[in-house]
Amino acid sequence: MAQFLQQLINGLSLGSIYALIALGYTMVYGIIKLINFAHGDIYMIGAYIGYACIRHFKLGFIPSLLISMVACSLLGFAIEKIAYKPLRNSTRIAALITAIGVSLFLEYSTMAIVGATVKTYPEVVKTVTFTPIEGVVINIQQIFIFSVTIILMVILQFIVHKTRIGKAMRAVSADKDAAQLMGINVDSTISFTFAIGSALAGAAGILVGIYYNSINPLMGILPGLRAFIAAVFGGIGIIPGALIGGLTIGIIETVVSGYASSLYKDAVAFAILILILLIKPSGLLGKNTREKV
Repeated sequence: MAQFLQQLINGLSLGSIYALIALGYTMVYGIIKLINFAHGDIYMIGAYIGYACIRHFKLGFIPSLLISMVACSLLGFAIEKIAYKPLRNSTRIAALITAIGVSLFLEYSTMAIVGATVKTYPEVVKTVTFTPIEGVVINIQQIFIFSVTIILMVILQFIVHKTRIGKAMRAVSADKDAAQLMGINVDSTISFTFAIGSALAGAAGILVGIYYNSINPLMGILPGLRAFIAAVFGGIGIIPGALIGGLTIGIIETVVSGYASSLYKDAVAFAILILILLIKPSGLLGKNTREKV
């Protein structure tokens, strides 16, 4: 039981990071039906910005987190304006190929600037451990990760449901043409969606840095794919579904690693994606919709 509880706690920490990345996927898809495969690399950029703030500018965790979120939101805004907006009325495959191109551009540009070697994250949060139950250890980094995720999730829900821009986001998601006829600036709404999703990815980047203590320019590939699985699992386009999906994938991954082998965790994650698509393609919280001809 102690081992299971330990894997559950580890899974909640890892799943919180996946959830923050998955929120960006699900928000963008909910607005313009685009799978932004460059999103995992924005998470990587966020980790490097946090590293620079802590290592070179000697800032604390909270200032570094906020700077990383702001910088990544500006990056997401720029990517949407430069790469995706000109293709908004093109085919989905054109936008998908562009997303893959942006992903590769971010990865290898970062590699050219900072190098390809793994960098060790500076210790910004002192390691403190708690043992609530014998055999179960919780460290302060895990508490930080889970707390920051819940706080950002609550703020996001407030923005989406209680603010004017949130109302515009929901309107564009429901019917873009009707929203435009009602006077909503669709371009600004889409750009804001990219910005806020990228900010959440930036937060995930600095959180994974303090948790695993190492970063590299290709670190966004697999977490980005797992976060995509999490978004599909919860119901892509549904914000609470991204949180549920991220936590679920994180827990499954750590349980598989703990009881079997870490070699199987990716196979299990993608097997879950296949099962979801076969059994309930709309995801856990999604609803099946019929298109009228």
